[in-house]
This record gives sequence, C-alpha cells and structure tokens, in this order.
Amino acid sequence: MSDPKTMYAEAIKLRNAGDVPGALAKLEELAAEDAENPLVFGALAVLYEKAGKPNEAVAAAKRVTELRPDDPFSFSQLSVISQRVGRIAEAEDALAKGHGAPRPM
Repeated sequence: MSDPKTMYAEAIKLRNAGDVPGALAKLEELAAEDAENPLVFGALAVLYEKAGKPNEAVAAAKRVTELRPDDPFSFSQLSVISQRVGRIAEAEDALAKGHGAPRPM
C-alpha cells in the first residue's frame, strides 16, 4: 500500500492543475486501498460531479455519511451533490437528515 497522505496530496495536486481524470484515478486507487477515509470519498464526490458522473458522485457522498453519520456537514455535502445532479428529493432528504444528526463534541 502506498502512503495514503502522499496519494491524497498527489490527487489534490492533479485536481489543482486541472487534471480531473488523473485526480479521479488517484483517488479511486486510494479508495480501493482505504475504504474508511471520508476525505477521499468527499473529494471523489466533488470530482465525479465535475466529471459528469452523477451516480458515482452521489454514491461517494453517501459513503461519507456512512463513515461520518454524526457529522451534519457530510449530509450537507450529500445534499449539495444530489441537488447539482438533479436529485432534488434525495437532496432534501439528506438536508433533513443533516439537521437531525447529533452534533459532534
């Protein structure tokens, strides 16, 4: 396994350089090695949406909510991603769940 922090940094560098496909490939590789990292799935959600892959974007955002069920922001991200890809009912549901999520201490 490569160093996850290094792989994540490389993916963000690729994204910042405008290489969305390259960043996605690096993040997908990292997600396959570390399926418990919410930062990876959050970044994947955003980049999948930018790449026009709505199903993948929503799935990645949902994974963040599974990993961080007590974090209202994870549900906000799912709501935004869902809204951007035209899934309004899912966006509203995620927002409602986020408002009901316990606040982290």
